[in-house]
Amino acid sequence: MPLTQFQYDEIEREYDRKQLNAQRELAARTDEIYRKFPRIHEINNEISSLSVNEAKKMLYAETEKFNTSDYRHILNSLKNEKTAILKENGYDTDYLNIRYTCKKCKDTGYLENSEKCTCRKQAEIKLLYSQSNIENILSIENFENFNFNYFDSVNIDADLGKTPLQNIKEIYDICLQFIKDFDSCYSNLYIYGNTGVGKTYISNCIAKKLMDSSHSVIYLSAINLFNILADKDFNRVQSNENSYLAHHLTDCDLLIIDDLGTEMTNSFTVSALFQCLNERIIARKPVIISTNLSLHELQKHYSERILSRIVDNYRLLKIIGNDIRISRDV
Repeated sequence: MPLTQFQYDEIEREYDRKQLNAQRELAARTDEIYRKFPRIHEINNEISSLSVNEAKKMLYAETEKFNTSDYRHILNSLKNEKTAILKENGYDTDYLNIRYTCKKCKDTGYLENSEKCTCRKQAEIKLLYSQSNIENILSIENFENFNFNYFDSVNIDADLGKTPLQNIKEIYDICLQFIKDFDSCYSNLYIYGNTGVGKTYISNCIAKKLMDSSHSVIYLSAINLFNILADKDFNRVQSNENSYLAHHLTDCDLLIIDDLGTEMTNSFTVSALFQCLNERIIARKPVIISTNLSLHELQKHYSERILSRIVDNYRLLKIIGNDIRISRDV
């Protein structure tokens, strides 16, 4: 079982709280509008009576001159009147609609086909991550704390023809656009460069933004990824956390593989990486890879097939500059 019963119950209680809060907030907004605009209260009562009468006629197959088209005309007229009152007085037209935290599942955690909503998956991942300190890391390493002052604005890189500052500003904007287009445009990122230039930091920034918007994000170092895949493939006993992560490596909204190349490379890691990346490409589920490996080095460590998948399906982002950690500590 991926989560303990206590953790499962905690998530269920949170969804119950969200639904209750949404209902209380709607009741408060409704009371406010009824006090200010009694006519809207009258309209809602008329709509209710109209709907009940129409239902009775359909139930008992009554044949009166009042037909369905008459019903719809009167109903639309009442709704339009209510909308006009709200708009004329500066209120949103959906002010009297219930407002859920997640519109997709209406704060139930499940979609109509009984599949887990992405917000539910993220709630489970976040709960597991809270035990491994990643939330503390993301509270520090995020776009709000991003500091361009650590990047050289003078020396031009011979290969890219730009300064490290110009380069990181472009990458920063690309990453923001990646987040903005995340739900509408399938894309993957291969972020590479020397040690300490900010690859992991900017990956954390992306993870934080997407997790805050209820997307399911699994963030793993390459070493942890291959340990999880090995446990799964060789039927070894896994922790609750690793069991859950292994189960959702293919279907989470975003998979981030950090420090690819730091693990011991062998036939298993090459095969497992290809399968993982290929399955997510087929499912059109984005991946971000951060690594010290250039494409040439990647081919030497892994295989032509993996290189081909990266080149064909990933946007390559090279971060240049000095080791930020050294600059920060000076």
